[in-house]
Amino acid sequence: MRMVSWNVNGLRAVSRKGFKESFEQLDADIFAIQETKLQEGQIDLDLPGYYTYWSYAQRKGYSGTAVLSKTEPLQVIHGLGLPDLDKEGRICALEYHDFWFVDVYTPNAQNELARIDFRMEWDDAFRDFCLGLEEGSTPLGPHVTDPKPVIMCGDFNVAHLDIDLKNPGPNRGHAGFSDEERSKFSRLLDAGFVDTYRYLNPNTTGAYSWWSYRFNARAHNAGWRIDYFLVSQSLSDRIQMALMYREVMGSDHCPVSLEIDL
Repeated sequence: MRMVSWNVNGLRAVSRKGFKESFEQLDADIFAIQETKLQEGQIDLDLPGYYTYWSYAQRKGYSGTAVLSKTEPLQVIHGLGLPDLDKEGRICALEYHDFWFVDVYTPNAQNELARIDFRMEWDDAFRDFCLGLEEGSTPLGPHVTDPKPVIMCGDFNVAHLDIDLKNPGPNRGHAGFSDEERSKFSRLLDAGFVDTYRYLNPNTTGAYSWWSYRFNARAHNAGWRIDYFLVSQSLSDRIQMALMYREVMGSDHCPVSLEIDL
């Protein structure tokens, strides 16, 4: 099964920059989108063969996630079940017969770590949410399900290791590479989830998914790896391929993918 995740930095904008062509070329069974930046009815995507599910932020033109799937899920969850954290459309979770698929757009800690407290609360709640899905607990779903492994993806807004960004030294302690954010990501992995790209490529450098629009960063590949696919430990031996598509333009992020034997 082939899965793709892409922070599009505004779906209406990227739809004018070849999104449909890229979508078709990537040919995913499940396609996750972050930072849609729209409300219901603000875009008409003609993508035959896909079921579409949207989580919208209350604030217009902000955040938002979506999942497009060739297979109809059993149920869809649009939040963590915590009102203070569920106003920004950052979760779209789909249950299938054999697994959960979770699309996430993690909050940015912002300049000077102005939103770090909110970010820390989010990271803890998200980890508990995913562990709950593994155990069969669905906080916003219509019923409790059987325990199932979880496949999660999206923009996690953190470069975990020094090799996950071009310039770790000057960025240490800043948003996306603070000790606090990196520690929370480590706790997510320690809770039983596997970074699929690092599982297959433990020492690869220069593999990034986001580049600043400043200083011609993308052309020089001065980027960060902040977009991930993680899977439950029980699925690790089924990981077949994990890629990043630097050549796909239209956003400051590139798509990332996972191929897994399910």
